Amino acid sequence: MTEIADLSAVELSKQIQAKVLSPVEVTEAILTRIDQRTDLNAFITVCADKARAEAKAAEGKVMQGGELPPLLGIPYSVKDLVNTAGVRTTMGSKLFENNVPKEDGVAVARARAAGAILVGKTTTPEFGHVQSATSPLFGRTLNPIDPTATPGASSAGAAVAVAAGMGPIALGTDGGGSIRIPAACCGVIGFKATLGVIPHLQLPDLFGANSYVGPMARTVADVALLFKAIAGPDARDPYGQPASQLHGASDVSLKGLRVAFIANGGARVEREVAAVTGRAVEKIAGEGALVEEAEIDFKSYEPVFLTMLRVGLAARAGPAVKGREHLVAKSLVDTIAVGETYSGVALSQATNARTVLFQEFQQLFERFDVIVSPTLTAPPLPIAVDATGDIMIDGHNEGTVRGAWYPFTYPQNLTGHPAISIPSGRTARGLPVGLHICAPWYRDWALLRIAAEVEQVLT
Repeated sequence: MTEIADLSAVELSKQIQAKVLSPVEVTEAILTRIDQRTDLNAFITVCADKARAEAKAAEGKVMQGGELPPLLGIPYSVKDLVNTAGVRTTMGSKLFENNVPKEDGVAVARARAAGAILVGKTTTPEFGHVQSATSPLFGRTLNPIDPTATPGASSAGAAVAVAAGMGPIALGTDGGGSIRIPAACCGVIGFKATLGVIPHLQLPDLFGANSYVGPMARTVADVALLFKAIAGPDARDPYGQPASQLHGASDVSLKGLRVAFIANGGARVEREVAAVTGRAVEKIAGEGALVEEAEIDFKSYEPVFLTMLRVGLAARAGPAVKGREHLVAKSLVDTIAVGETYSGVALSQATNARTVLFQEFQQLFERFDVIVSPTLTAPPLPIAVDATGDIMIDGHNEGTVRGAWYPFTYPQNLTGHPAISIPSGRTARGLPVGLHICAPWYRDWALLRIAAEVEQVLT
């Protein structure tokens, strides 16, 4: 029999609402799994007592009958960059080790209103600043598929928790691929919605926003279930206004779907990843999709992404770090120091380039419905890789981890387009490979429908 902790959120919801399983049983199963998998170090904080109390209350609602919230009794976790009322939110840093917010982030508040039960806060490098699943606060998070390989970052703990059955759904954040990268590394689903569709009011600059909150799960259906609960306008978000209505997905099918396949994006793609991705694209074409190769030199936009990342960290985290550098990772100190050297002109040039990249996407979307690529250029990197150094791909030094390993993910953070990573296969060593699918603004539901169909084809 499948253990309760391994059931999907969709199945758990059905069984809870049918009174086959109780929220108390489900929550206990997830908390037990968390206790069993402490070796993975996916959680900074586990709020077991709070979760049990919420599960008991949810059980009472089930027994009362009537219409129930869509996520009632479903345990979930939240990356420790997102505020949770009454539960500490550390930003993955010793600087905020005892920080307890008074209010939930928007996505958390909406998940709570839909009945989801928070079981804990998952690991992230400090302020999500680097592609490494480590921090002076919590140590290192391990990949449940292969502990010698990175689980990806910065939503490391969220991806690991979902992959290992420590909750069927999770909330991560994505500032350059930080939902989609660990999803690809851990063989799960990670979704970054259109800018503003899931409001993220913790950002100090909402007009120049490039960081997103989004759902992670083991199936596209579970991602969609959580997305439905947390998506929607918020008058406080300049991109989250009621006029920005999401398009439906009733007209979506792989048959006749116009697919732009970007095989490398200006970067070197490792042979096995290229082969797995190629086979996945062939299967999509076999279902009637109209696939054509296309090209955008994503890798050339690395300096643009780095300018915005470094300047943003210097402005946001710099004041908190100043005078307490000994408490944080050297990579964060170095990133802030570099960010402080950029001029206003350099930042303006980066935002101008962001506009050019957006227009490149829009030109492709005049001819295509979606853009498909590998999620990453190589399988999960070694666990101890220097996230600020260079990487080797097929025996070649390809430059920095950011530019050489995930050139397919940070462009959508700059342009605001929705994107999702789904499993597309495995290497000979058994490491997961992700397929990345991107759609036009506000075609989030269409993208999820397409991803669900591709998931069926590739499973």
